Amino acid sequence: MGNSQFIHLSHNVSNLVYHIVCPAKYRRVVFDDSVEEHLKQICLGIELRYDYIHFLEIGADKDHVHFLVQSTPEYAPSKLVKIIKSITARQIFAECPQVKKQLWGGQFWSDGYFIASVGKNQNEKVIREYVKEQGKQDTEYKQLYLSI
Repeated sequence: MGNSQFIHLSHNVSNLVYHIVCPAKYRRVVFDDSVEEHLKQICLGIELRYDYIHFLEIGADKDHVHFLVQSTPEYAPSKLVKIIKSITARQIFAECPQVKKQLWGGQFWSDGYFIASVGKNQNEKVIREYVKEQGKQDTEYKQLYLSI
């Protein structure tokens, strides 16, 4: 995991950072420490396979995952989510068979997701800490509020 940087390509310079939230199918509680670690390793593999997809932070909170991802204009946000969800689902089922049992052998991710672009300055720092702290608090779910 790292910090976002300006990405210089032949025809553009960009700094596109997205906050993506993906819930597990049926909002099942499937993300323990082991599954989260497998997920992080899978995402590192995605970085190696796809140029210009970089995971800045990943944080799981029992039934959903927050990703802070940097990409380039080459990857539309919907394409980025599709890549992440399809590869992670296939690999989690292969590496963590207990999860497949919890989900009755069906899909890993819910069909829906949340995505928002993140600004380079204050918003990225706030969201980075929020994503990093997922699953580390035993309190009620707290909504993320950004100060403008």
